[in-house]
Amino acid sequence: MGKPSVDPLRTASQKAARLVWNHSTHLSGLIPILERLCQQDGIQTVTPGVIGRSKGHCPKMQLRVSVPIRGGYKVIARQGKTVQEVFILTTLSQDQLETALAIAMRC
Repeated sequence: MGKPSVDPLRTASQKAARLVWNHSTHLSGLIPILERLCQQDGIQTVTPGVIGRSKGHCPKMQLRVSVPIRGGYKVIARQGKTVQEVFILTTLSQDQLETALAIAMRC
């Protein structure tokens, strides 16, 4: 579970984004989605953050853009009663990021 593999179709100027591993625990199934997100253009850095509990139950993995941050957006990942913050530094707009997240979750 190291760095995401580089897509051979990318040019030298289009590097894969960096996935930061600063926590030992993540939502199950979240890391493969984030690795696919890192392969998309416009994504620079993806950092999973704090894990918490929620009152509601979400049976399937859900990623929702929450608020803009300096240089990108905070995304909330939910599965079951667990939530995790994910910080994404990107040049994409919010709509473009939501599309990129949908593509990363489909694959």
